[in-house]
Amino acid sequence: MIKVLIVDDSAVVRRVLSTELSKAPDISVVGTAIDPFVARDKILQLKPDVLTLDLEMPRMDGLTFLGKLMKHHPLPVVIVSSLTPAGGKTAMRALALGAVDVACKPGSSFSVAELGPILIDKVRAAAVARILKREPSSSTSPVSMPKVNLMQTTHKILAIGASTGGTRAIESVLTALPVNTPGTMIVQHMPEHFTRSFAERLNDLCQMEIREAKDGDALMPGLALIAPGGKHMCLVRSGARYFATVKDGPAVHHQRPSVDVLFHSVARHAGLNAVGTILTGMGADGAQGLLAMKEAGAYTFAQDEASCVVFGMPKEAIKLGAADEITSLSNMPRRLLEAVAKQNLVAAH
Repeated sequence: MIKVLIVDDSAVVRRVLSTELSKAPDISVVGTAIDPFVARDKILQLKPDVLTLDLEMPRMDGLTFLGKLMKHHPLPVVIVSSLTPAGGKTAMRALALGAVDVACKPGSSFSVAELGPILIDKVRAAAVARILKREPSSSTSPVSMPKVNLMQTTHKILAIGASTGGTRAIESVLTALPVNTPGTMIVQHMPEHFTRSFAERLNDLCQMEIREAKDGDALMPGLALIAPGGKHMCLVRSGARYFATVKDGPAVHHQRPSVDVLFHSVARHAGLNAVGTILTGMGADGAQGLLAMKEAGAYTFAQDEASCVVFGMPKEAIKLGAADEITSLSNMPRRLLEAVAKQNLVAAH
């Protein structure tokens, strides 16, 4: 059984989360806490496997508590935050501090019925997550782009997919990529507003321009597009140029955006002009799509188990034979760029 402690100052939210999580046969809500001071005592008493944490609470805010928790008593934490732009920014800071994942509070945008299964999945993923020590972003120095004709890089696409633990993994990769990196498309499982905050945070840290994708955005070197929460993102080609489409549609592997949806579109429209990688995450989203990319001539990577927070999505891709190469997160930026250079040589011959 996964033992969960719910930390939230709202009695209604505590009751709703308890009810929804208790529907899962493998989850037991062992307690609730109204604030971090009560939570601290209950963590020692109940020894939960996973914490759900509100960020706005009296006496001590969630971010301050999370920082102390990760320093003195690291635990997998799922942030349960308000679905607002401000909530998104605070949630990004929480993920940077070491929280494993983020979910929305039930409200006008999401019903309890919709959020219950999502929260159960996130708690299950958190329970098997490896809590990694936080490396300061400033320590990452950009990798040099191999000497490649710039005209050739305009025809290249880099596709990245991730889920649990992915915000920090994607940050680690993108902060090491140079400004002339080929046009990049990223799916990170995350609700709306949170993806915009994620893109804004990355844009402040990276040499490349990072932004949340809009329908019709053109792909070009030095630009990375992040799929907006609640929408699928696909690659299309018009003449010699690539564009992103952003659309509604049914969830795939319970996800929207879905990594598979992106990867299948990249396989179809970019073929051997693409390089793809699947990073840390729970489940199987992206495995079939990465295989389709490989079969279409793309060079494909999976993150290795040792550097994953959750070795779920990469493991499924590896089992299918979808990855040309398995590599560590620290080695990923250099190998991605070298693969782009290699694909240019393949295309030239």
